[in-house]
Amino acid sequence: MGFDFGVAQPVRLTKVSPARLATFDDCPRRYRLSYLDRPTPQRTGPWAHSTLGAVVHNALRALFDLPVLKRVPQRAVALVAEFWKDAGFESEEQAARYRARAKGWVAEYVEDNDVTHDPVGLERWVSAPVTATPGERPSMIIEGRADRIDARDGSLVIVDYKTGRRPPDEYEARASQALALYAVAAARTLRMPCTTVELHHLPTGTIAAAEHTSESLQRQLKRAEETAGDLRLATDTLEAGGDGDVLFPPRPDRRCAWCDFRPSCPAGQEAAPQAQPWDLLAP
Repeated sequence: MGFDFGVAQPVRLTKVSPARLATFDDCPRRYRLSYLDRPTPQRTGPWAHSTLGAVVHNALRALFDLPVLKRVPQRAVALVAEFWKDAGFESEEQAARYRARAKGWVAEYVEDNDVTHDPVGLERWVSAPVTATPGERPSMIIEGRADRIDARDGSLVIVDYKTGRRPPDEYEARASQALALYAVAAARTLRMPCTTVELHHLPTGTIAAAEHTSESLQRQLKRAEETAGDLRLATDTLEAGGDGDVLFPPRPDRRCAWCDFRPSCPAGQEAAPQAQPWDLLAP
């Protein structure tokens, strides 16, 4: 009858993950190909560095699932063998070489680090409604799966494993939007403070740690909120009949050489020669 009782309309929250935000920031076209286009466009085959990273992650997750007395280097080595796959490697010889390296990495990790504590979460899914402006209603839902969440001295610590070519440093840990968002979501999900984030680089044994402040976490939330707004607008406009090529333009650069959707992106094919599946392996 036209009466207005001042009831606030529910606000639709955008669900975002660190991976989705990073993909959209890097290349809106890749975001559309990854998450929106159905059926999923043609992709490349497996990458050796991704296979290697997945094996190491799975082995360490399984190791921490074991009783403390069984978390020994020999068991870590056996877990690498259990989870190993050859996908993406140039040859059986190359795969065998990196399998041996991965065994050495996890064995040294167990020897050099305290693995006797039980993590709060392993591949733990965290999700929380958040806003970049304190005191305002949530504008988005952050969600994702953290490699490991430790509890130390009454606070949570986000641990992310790395197996790439270059060891990380404190700046990289502090600048990582993914780690910051996991810290925020973990604190809300598990109801404990979380400001410390760490990158554990298996090939070198490097642990790059950073301590966030409320201000630095707020800056990461603001950046995420801006990306989420752009992402939501582009997606809504596409669903309303907008031009996907205009709304989700490519951002060609050297990374197009190893993009999963290179076979479905002419702009990426022109930007850089195709990388071999094993080119990004740690030396």
